[in-house]
Amino acid sequence: MITGRPKIALHLEEAECEQLRSFAQSRTLPSALVARAKLVLWSAEGHSNSEIAKRLRCTNATVGKWRQRFVEHRVAGLYDEIRPGRPRSIEDEKIAALLKRTLSRKPAGATHWTVRDAARASGLSKSTVHRLFQIFSVQPHRSRTFKLSTDPFFVEKVRDVVGLYLNPPDHAMVLCVDEKSQIQALNRTQPVLPMGLGYVEGITHDYVRHGTTTLFAALDVATGTVFTECKARHRHQEFLNFLKQLDVCIPADLEVHLIVDNYATHKHAKVRTWLAQRVRYHVHYIPTYSSWLNQVERWFALLTQRTIRRGSFRSVRDLVKKIDSFVQQYNRSSRPFTWTATADSILAKLGRLCSRISGTAD
Repeated sequence: MITGRPKIALHLEEAECEQLRSFAQSRTLPSALVARAKLVLWSAEGHSNSEIAKRLRCTNATVGKWRQRFVEHRVAGLYDEIRPGRPRSIEDEKIAALLKRTLSRKPAGATHWTVRDAARASGLSKSTVHRLFQIFSVQPHRSRTFKLSTDPFFVEKVRDVVGLYLNPPDHAMVLCVDEKSQIQALNRTQPVLPMGLGYVEGITHDYVRHGTTTLFAALDVATGTVFTECKARHRHQEFLNFLKQLDVCIPADLEVHLIVDNYATHKHAKVRTWLAQRVRYHVHYIPTYSSWLNQVERWFALLTQRTIRRGSFRSVRDLVKKIDSFVQQYNRSSRPFTWTATADSILAKLGRLCSRISGTAD
């Protein structure tokens, strides 16, 4: 027996289904539009209005309204209707001219536009230019750095290293190895002012140098555990000694895959000879200018943020002691870094970057 008014059948075209799924998974679209996309998808799957209303925490009437809007106007019906208000005072031509000038030219005697410069050049107010920059996500005050690898075997090396991260071999240990050289033991010239309610920690900008140390580190990709050793220099002798210490700690029945960069120390003849004499060792070199591919660099960043950058050290020995303390504390609760990027996604991203670079050529 039918207990309510029958609903109009809702059928989705394949293109509509893809677009709605994209809306439903978006983290940048308005939350209301995301919810309406989910509403339509669930309705097309056969869920009742009351079930959908319960999931979205809204009323049955709201579900029925947007379902009907989609049936009548399709995807366009999910957007809010234009509401009445004061007529726009800025013509589209002025907005287009502002954006074109900002994106295609540079101001005289400067490297980038400021809001005030753009306002003077366009004849608009500073607040209007600022608002338009926010609406169109134009950020002339910011820049991003990049460096493309010139390695002729870039693709092969990316696939090799990423393959070890996403599908590590059985009965083997994958280690990301590198050194953080010239870590300075800096001692602030005045005491650190402690943080309090309403104000942040205060440190002097000047310091006294007490020497440097080099930190050799090997990150176990599977567990996140880090093996480290501080040395006075970073020649091939120190690197080889570090590998020997590492070899003692690794069970003899495991294969060892070392991920290293192209620093000359790592390719020294004596290092190569030592590795060649131990068949269980396999070395994987990351491409040139691709330190982001070595996970131990991420661990170095944590060390810098939490121990080195804001630290004050009376001597190199004090610096080494505090680094060791951080390592011990880190290893007690270590977790592996989650690597999700596939080789194909990395190469596709670099392809898009190359396309943008080629498009800027005169």
